[in-house]
Amino acid sequence: MDERAPRPAPRPKRGAPRSDKPTLRTIAEMTGLAITTISRALNNAPELSEETRSRVQRIAAEIGYVPDRTALRLKTGRTHVVSLILDPHDEILNFGQSMVSGLSSAFRGTPYHLVITPTARGGSPLDPINYVLRNRMADGVIFSRTEPDDARVKLLLESNFPFVTHGRTEIGGHAFVDYDNFTFAYEAVKRLAAKGRKHVAMISANPRFMFGRHLHDGLVQAAEESGMRYELETRVTLDDPAEEIRKLTMARISQGDAPDAYVSPGDAVALAVIAGMVDSGLQVGRDADIVTKQMSGIFSLVRPKVDAISEDIALAGRQMGELLLRRLKGEPAETLQILQLPEIPF
Repeated sequence: MDERAPRPAPRPKRGAPRSDKPTLRTIAEMTGLAITTISRALNNAPELSEETRSRVQRIAAEIGYVPDRTALRLKTGRTHVVSLILDPHDEILNFGQSMVSGLSSAFRGTPYHLVITPTARGGSPLDPINYVLRNRMADGVIFSRTEPDDARVKLLLESNFPFVTHGRTEIGGHAFVDYDNFTFAYEAVKRLAAKGRKHVAMISANPRFMFGRHLHDGLVQAAEESGMRYELETRVTLDDPAEEIRKLTMARISQGDAPDAYVSPGDAVALAVIAGMVDSGLQVGRDADIVTKQMSGIFSLVRPKVDAISEDIALAGRQMGELLLRRLKGEPAETLQILQLPEIPF
């Protein structure tokens, strides 16, 4: 008999309560391996061969084995849960989708399970962090939209609790993955200047966020170097509804001396600005040009074509998941930092 082939699970003894839930013992009886070996294989123990780990994990998936997280928590003190804290905003749909996809790929084949913890509109950003810490709901957290002196980062550092941020802070000393928004805004303005545009505008993020400051600094520096006039809209941000951005774009155009170039930090903002231009009788590429950051790939379908620079949120999610796993194993946070550079199209 081929010892690698799964063996049928034994029938329960007469009078014993029947349970259809697969256990470690079920996998052990199917493989002929010890329960401790099964447990180590499911946890990707490096001392086991890749063949053994793959075989055990494949059988576990086939029979629908799910670890008893309550028992694991009692035994190890760990929940094997990672909490992704998401803020509500208009760019959240593709952002959250891509982030979850990337994180899921990082945790695949590990005992860790991803749970999404939302931040309530108008609530304190500390609320979900305090909830996780107080109730020990996760072994680590991941969150975005960092601020220079971020209170969440301070609290987690003081609590010695593993975390990774999507974005940098001025605090330092913590794990992060960040997109170089300064370079994005700088290169976007340079591309617009190369097309002969003279007056650039941007609807950006709230300046309390680090990425909002980076966007501001990149645009200002490139505009000054290129001799372009610039304006930074403060009445709305990328967190406002697209309809408000569309109306404000139209109102600005109606005032006269309107910008002939726009930098957009997100998909929804760019679509709203384009709608405002078109509804004002302007044509993209003729009356004004736009360079947008895109996270969805939607601008490959927009006509006339829009100049887009991509930010790979799924990649960021995978990288953050990998960094958090390394942090949970005890690696120093200072060594777990990634800055993604924009890929500028030719």
